[in-house]
Amino acid sequence: MKKTSLISIAAVAAVSALMLAGCSTGAATSTRACVILPDADSGTRWESGDRPALDKVLKAAGYETDIQNAQKDAAKYATIADAQLSKGCGVMLLVDFQGAAVTVAEKAKKQGVPVIAYDRPIAGADYYVSFDNDKVGQLEGQAVVDGLAAAGKDIKTASIVYSSGDPTDGNAKMFLDGALSVLNAAGAKAAFTMKGTWDGPTAGTEFEQAFTALKGKVDAVLAPNDNNAAAIIQILDKNKMTAVMGGQDASTAGLQNVLLGKQWSTVYKPFSVEAKAAADLAVEILKGNKPTEAKSNGGVPFLALDPISIKAADVHTVVEAGDAKAADLCTADVAAACAKYGVK
Repeated sequence: MKKTSLISIAAVAAVSALMLAGCSTGAATSTRACVILPDADSGTRWESGDRPALDKVLKAAGYETDIQNAQKDAAKYATIADAQLSKGCGVMLLVDFQGAAVTVAEKAKKQGVPVIAYDRPIAGADYYVSFDNDKVGQLEGQAVVDGLAAAGKDIKTASIVYSSGDPTDGNAKMFLDGALSVLNAAGAKAAFTMKGTWDGPTAGTEFEQAFTALKGKVDAVLAPNDNNAAAIIQILDKNKMTAVMGGQDASTAGLQNVLLGKQWSTVYKPFSVEAKAAADLAVEILKGNKPTEAKSNGGVPFLALDPISIKAADVHTVVEAGDAKAADLCTADVAAACAKYGVK
């Protein structure tokens, strides 16, 4: 698959429509784009992917960037925002963390600074750029359905552990609703439901409790992302077991687990596509334009991009798109799988 084929026609059309619909409102009051990311965990994409992608587009357009990371600290999130706003922002691009971005959006709007909710919805934002989150969940649910079928197990009687993302993240419910729409239609039922979290270690602890409660009988796990899946797989490995599960983010660990057959698939949300869409939107705002878009999320103009399901045979496409490196994926224990599936 060629690199350009990973950028869906629908996504390109959505971005174009948003930009062309803009109307000039005069020059922006500041040439700074202020960005706040939620965490710097090694299992997440924010520092390795989104930061450089956003920075590249914004700087190429001639604008100054102030990109900082809240390090999973809501208080730090607020402190960063206050400092950024005191220096002046022409636009704020925020990835929410436990609702901290809501207050920041309110402060920004009082100062006349437009807010782009990036990846996660934020009440009070002016724009929302993300992937089709319901579709992401559907792909995660389908991973469980397809994986169990391939294993020859009846989904209606399979022991499935359900998990979900942090309930304070507005995307988490959309992911779960999408997954449940597929699982319910297939006749699946939860044998155990874990508390929602994005934190890998917490997910591992929660899964250990589920594993004990089910006396080790686990056929599949509805894992909300690769970070959680990796922690769950560690518990399964310790017990010399495997279970069907999906994930999302196409992280290095997630792609490795997919290659090794420990994870059925991961949902690839090309951060380069999302970052460019958000950065292009920010540039239009900094130019003094006010783009509009017919599609909305709770009344907020919404760019919904297309996610992609990645199985072992598809991992090479993520590498070819530049969103993963073969050198990082094909370590000693994964080298044979890389050779098998053409990852180089």
